[in-house]
Amino acid sequence: QVQLVESGGGLVQPGGSLKLTCAASGSIFSINAMGWYRQDPGKERELVARILSSGRAEYADSVKGRFTISIDSTRNTYLRMNSLNAEDAARYYCNAESGGMVYWGKGTLVTVSS
Repeated sequence: QVQLVESGGGLVQPGGSLKLTCAASGSIFSINAMGWYRQDPGKERELVARILSSGRAEYADSVKGRFTISIDSTRNTYLRMNSLNAEDAARYYCNAESGGMVYWGKGTLVTVSS
């Protein structure tokens, strides 16, 4: 079992930055990959960024060059978001892949508004 808790969301002006944190606990050393997804009301949840335990990362085209995902030795995962715009506003969820199972946090809300 893996437990995930997101933090770091909030209100930011267009062009601003935020750093999201996903704190992982439980069977963390069985985690193969961690990811950040986002979802707007009425829309499907979409992948933002994903990182393997090896450190290899992949990003959605819409965030390439603006967002950076990273992971530390305890599998805490971070999402640095720069140059935020209105299209980035959503609830952001952390995701962990472990032993064929997928775990989710409850999310943290990011609002982009002037």
